[in-house]
Amino acid sequence: MPTYDYRCEANGQVYEVRHGMTLQPRTWGELRSAGGLPADPAIADETPVTRLLSAAGVVNSRVLKNPEAPACARNGCAGNCR
Repeated sequence: MPTYDYRCEANGQVYEVRHGMTLQPRTWGELRSAGGLPADPAIADETPVTRLLSAAGVVNSRVLKNPEAPACARNGCAGNCR
C-alpha cells in the first residue's frame, strides 16, 4: 500500500498514512479512519486535510550495484513492457 502525507488545516501538522490508491480522505475523521490515527480531542472530525505532493523514489541500476540495465530498457522483454 502506498504512503501519503497529509497536512491538517487545524494545526498545520503533517501526518504520514498508508492507504489504498483510490481512497481520498478530505477530512480529519476520514484520515483517522484510513490511517488508523488516534483520536485528538483538539481536532474536529470535519476539519479539512490536504494531501501533499511527494516525489516517488526511482531506483537506478547503479544503486543496486547491477551494471546491466533492466530487460525492458534493453528491449529484452519480448514486447510485454511499455
